[in-house]
Amino acid sequence: MNDKVITLDQARFGYDFITAPFLPEGKDEYYLRDQQNERSSSSYRHLRESEIKDLEDNLNSSPCWEDVLVTDPFDTSLIRNSEFYGLIRIGKMDKSIVSFHDFSVPVGIANSRIVSCDIGDHCAILDCAYLSHYIIDHHVILYRIGEMQTTNHAKFGSGILKEGEDEDVRITIDIMNEAGGRTIRPFDGILPSDAFLWGTYRDDQALMRTFEELTEKTMDKRRGYYGFVGQQSVVKSCDTIKDVWMGPGSYIKGANKLKNLMLRSTLAESIQIGEGVELVNGIIGSGSRIFYGCKAIRFIMGDNCNLKYGARLIHSFLGDNSTVSCCELLSNLVFSGHEQHHNNSFLIASLIMGQSNMAAGANIGSNHNSRGNDGEMVAGRGFWPALSSTLKYDCKFASYVLITKGNYPHELNIPLPFSLLSADTKESRRVVMPAYWWMYNLYALERNSYKYRKRDKRKVIRQHIETEYLAPDTVNEIFKACDLICLWVAQNYNRAHASTKEQKDLTQMGRELLLSKPSEVSSLHVYAWGLENGNEPVEILKVVEAYQAYQEMLLYYGVKTLSSYCLATKQSIACFQEKETIKREDWLNVGGQLVPEFRVEKLKSDLKNNAILSWNEVHQIYDVWFASYEQDRAIHALATLYQALDTKQINDAQWQDLVQNVAKIRLNIESQVFKTKEKDFNNRFRESTYRNLAERDAVLGSLDDNPFIQESRQITEQVLSQIRSVSFA
Repeated sequence: MNDKVITLDQARFGYDFITAPFLPEGKDEYYLRDQQNERSSSSYRHLRESEIKDLEDNLNSSPCWEDVLVTDPFDTSLIRNSEFYGLIRIGKMDKSIVSFHDFSVPVGIANSRIVSCDIGDHCAILDCAYLSHYIIDHHVILYRIGEMQTTNHAKFGSGILKEGEDEDVRITIDIMNEAGGRTIRPFDGILPSDAFLWGTYRDDQALMRTFEELTEKTMDKRRGYYGFVGQQSVVKSCDTIKDVWMGPGSYIKGANKLKNLMLRSTLAESIQIGEGVELVNGIIGSGSRIFYGCKAIRFIMGDNCNLKYGARLIHSFLGDNSTVSCCELLSNLVFSGHEQHHNNSFLIASLIMGQSNMAAGANIGSNHNSRGNDGEMVAGRGFWPALSSTLKYDCKFASYVLITKGNYPHELNIPLPFSLLSADTKESRRVVMPAYWWMYNLYALERNSYKYRKRDKRKVIRQHIETEYLAPDTVNEIFKACDLICLWVAQNYNRAHASTKEQKDLTQMGRELLLSKPSEVSSLHVYAWGLENGNEPVEILKVVEAYQAYQEMLLYYGVKTLSSYCLATKQSIACFQEKETIKREDWLNVGGQLVPEFRVEKLKSDLKNNAILSWNEVHQIYDVWFASYEQDRAIHALATLYQALDTKQINDAQWQDLVQNVAKIRLNIESQVFKTKEKDFNNRFRESTYRNLAERDAVLGSLDDNPFIQESRQITEQVLSQIRSVSFA
């Protein structure tokens, strides 16, 4: 790069975009441009002498009018006070108006400097001080742009190198760890699943090399590709745009700086970028929106995401259907459905596995327990740190852990899903209530699945997502949590009774105590070591109720999932038991897509053995996984029932009992959803701001009209119908 101002020969300005040694023998500098431009070169013609005179009379100029080509119809009166350098090719241009959102301008070129560009039919390019090396598709509006150019080494957000470039210019993203130990290379089409595999299996050097090789194949290394503005795009009132690829329907207004970006916009799912935004080195998924002073550097945004109100997104991958406002995210891999809306919250160096929500004042990641910024956090789906909660790294949380307001001074490893973590400041001890969501917050748990389904506006699904809170990942965590509760109960029971008897199987002992002596166990103070890196144990609350709640969740998941699958595939429960090899496999959350671990291991093996040769093929494997998901989940559900019932086969009588129990569970869920919302409506202090109940209902809507309550009732009808309709034999 030349960092000095130099003087160029005006006659060569706009030419020599590709120079030796990067111009192949026998090719001219336009050979890649001609491949990009779908319009045949034969459709252009040279200007007539009369047209050149008319253009010059309209205060237009060019050092070489011979290289300004046009397409009929062509009206010279539509081009005014503009300069043209290099090879310029202009599409159809006649007297007409192009309009977008009540912003209407005449077709034509005015007050602009155009350098070596192809311009499509019926475009409006007005007050563009410097427009260089772009291919502009049909019906595009470019208005009041300071600088818009493409370099010959443009990579449009990808982490590859062009011919002759040094390694130190490669764009990488440091996800999950600030120190760079989990670096990935972005590419057009990258998914959270790809980033998860790349960032997780760092000890597998052969796999890492394969990922790098696949990424190098995603983009041509040759220099000389032009920038692109897709049809129906509008760009207005922007300062600097450099090396940006804009898909069809892109809408950009008032941006300060856009550099080295891929906008995966489509006409069906357009990308919008608004005022004061500065974006550098990124890939933006279709249907996403970025507004109001946001800053993003070395980033990837999935499809249907929102970045608003001054948010900072740095070295991070934000999954589909996420909304981030005001706050700061640094070095994260966040799966789909993340919500973070407050100016004083931080999320740093984390893997968040989706459907998460961070409250105001949540400080996640700025406090490391080392001399470097190399700490990390891993949280399963449904991670909810509450107001002003502060964690010390490293930390790991199971799915659906709700953290109450407080300062957590030590590293934590909470393997209990659906739990409530709180801080007992008086005793200087952390307290966990397992299965809290199921016992006391079913409304929020059910609504969590509901709202993420409703917010998924993607028209093309690239990243598969599971939004149900009971799924193979959380169910496997429940089994582990039950074993831990049994172990802790046995340990604390022995300690309370001064027992010196050796217990070979403390887990089995604890299970027997929970089932046979629940009252006695309820009176125990149960403590667990190993959940916090401190001197005090963590207190475990309501172990009897939590264990029973977990068992209910297992039965509900198993019967509901199995019934749904057998009805859909028109087979009986008994038939399904006979046909399948039933085993409860380990499952992984791969970018939001749930998959048995053995399938991931097979993919890794195929990648290293060169059986898979591109990222597109990897994505096809994800689709194959998804096609098998319903069956894989049904097998897992049946295995769950076997283990929960401690049986190797379910008979007709057992199934009928299960149906009755699960019907009661579902009716209780619906009842709790309604009662929770009813409690809000009947809160007399909440009524104090309204003159009467009619005003309240006009503002909030009536309880019976609440869309979530209505959907909850519909789900109840559906679940009851399924479990009662499926045939056992």
